[in-house]
Amino acid sequence: MEINGYYLPAAAEGMAGAVADAAALFDLPAAGILSGADIAAQLPADAVFIRNTVIGSAGTTVISEVFFWREEGFLGCYTRRARAGGEEGADAAIQRLVRLNLLAILERVTGHNPGPWGILRGVRPIKIIHRLLDNGLSPREAAARLTANYAVAAEKAELLAAVALRQRPFLHTGLQARRLVSVYVGVPYCPSRCLYCSFPANVLPADHTKVADFLHALEADIAAAAALLARYGLTAETVYIGGGTPTSLGDGDFARLLAKVREAFVSGATREFTVEAGRPDCITDGKIAAMAAAGVTRVSVNPQTMQEKTLKLIGRNHTVCDIIVMFRKIRASGIPVINMDIIAGLPAETEQDMADTLAQIAALDPDNLTVHTLAIKRGSRLADSREEVALPDDRTTAGMLALAADAARSLGLEPYYLYRQKHMTGNLENIGYARPGAECIYNIQIIEERQTVIGVGPAAATKAVAADHRLDSSYNPKDVATYIGNIDHYIRRREELIAALFST
Repeated sequence: MEINGYYLPAAAEGMAGAVADAAALFDLPAAGILSGADIAAQLPADAVFIRNTVIGSAGTTVISEVFFWREEGFLGCYTRRARAGGEEGADAAIQRLVRLNLLAILERVTGHNPGPWGILRGVRPIKIIHRLLDNGLSPREAAARLTANYAVAAEKAELLAAVALRQRPFLHTGLQARRLVSVYVGVPYCPSRCLYCSFPANVLPADHTKVADFLHALEADIAAAAALLARYGLTAETVYIGGGTPTSLGDGDFARLLAKVREAFVSGATREFTVEAGRPDCITDGKIAAMAAAGVTRVSVNPQTMQEKTLKLIGRNHTVCDIIVMFRKIRASGIPVINMDIIAGLPAETEQDMADTLAQIAALDPDNLTVHTLAIKRGSRLADSREEVALPDDRTTAGMLALAADAARSLGLEPYYLYRQKHMTGNLENIGYARPGAECIYNIQIIEERQTVIGVGPAAATKAVAADHRLDSSYNPKDVATYIGNIDHYIRRREELIAALFST
């Protein structure tokens, strides 16, 4: 049945957000308010009317009703009742139960299954598992709670529990957690912009004076962040240079940046130093040598696909052979860990294409494999040309993820971090696999938000994490000119945030 929107009663304000969350899983927009008792006289044929009722003084039970026009021409109604278990506050329980009820009812009305993640729409679903483990539940009990309370498919809940267990040794507690931080340094340039990309990256300017102005501001930012760590006795456990594509900088600029970052943040206690090497069209022998000399321990190579036809379609100016040559050179340099990124659901790709990509990657034997699901992001060229681009359907994309999981397993790689995004094909996930002992610690910390992260550079976020996992953040601007022109302001904001956490 085709439904194009939903209506609410006038007194639904307190639950409107939960209804919108559930409706978004079915791409249903709010259509308006219906008042009065005669729903049939007001409800359009292609819409539903949603009403929720809370029962009990503690708000422990929610009854949801969805009215819709049946094909036979009369008004139908599906009803569902859900009760809270008492482990959460009343308001949170009501919002969750509304979403849970509506997921089940709207799936029945529309005939559409919105995917395996139930009512979860957040970026970090494993945080729920960690909270349950903190409260004494076993991994099996935590997975079962996720399925019962959020309608997450059992296989996804079990995957989250397994990933959480692998992460636990990296999530420090007590004084150790308070004094260890991660540092992210962002370089906002790329050699070109890919079809699907909406990241705050700019094509590297041909005018080097603009690049020099940026690097001058970035070096001031690095120096201020280093002074901040020294002032409060903080140690960088991980350092991550990302972007953008940091290697889009010229050889000299790139080597200087590595030296500045190493001097500022890397110590004997630093366990990981990652650089997003990105694409072979901006990697040189000199940059590989500079990374090795700077003590970089992990490099990310991001082919996204090993299909020539797709590389051209998404705007990559290199070949599959270039990727292979780049990987082998980095491996020969002695850098210990190499990650490769791929994307499931790229335009015009099939499961056979993904199988071939995975076979070529397996021949290279990377230490990490990160599998993203295509997300159609606002501001990307793909979003602007959506009607002109043929994408794999949800089932095909899910099949690609299953192939990737099998390939990772055959390489001895285990899932170690997972996150989700809006507008992902099939409402699926991004997942990182690693050889045991080669997990990217920074990825775990940035996703699970249990360690303070110091952000340096445009679009970088500083996240100050308290002992009880409360989080306060400050963000540098995405626009490079704004970042350069107001660098002192953003440095002060970061200092105030960190002072508030560590001065007490």
